[in-house]
Amino acid sequence: MNFGEALEALKSGKRVTRKGWNGKGLSVVYQKGYPQGIPCNKQTAEAWGMNEGDLFKCEPYLQISTVDGSHAMWVPSIRDCLADDWEIVE
Repeated sequence: MNFGEALEALKSGKRVTRKGWNGKGLSVVYQKGYPQGIPCNKQTAEAWGMNEGDLFKCEPYLQISTVDGSHAMWVPSIRDCLADDWEIVE
């Protein structure tokens, strides 16, 4: 599957990965964000100079599971965008 197809799969709620990634268990999901906002937690409030509990709005984003089991926001590289080895994680 190419990246365009992978992106459509992500938007429909699927989790995707690449055969060419060296890390075991890496996968990407689409997070819908919080367009209406959610109450800001302490850590986010401190980072953005807001008050804890203020309305925090967040645009949709891609999130990756990393090799050590944590998660991070993710932006594809040009190699990821041009790859044809994307697949849905079952």
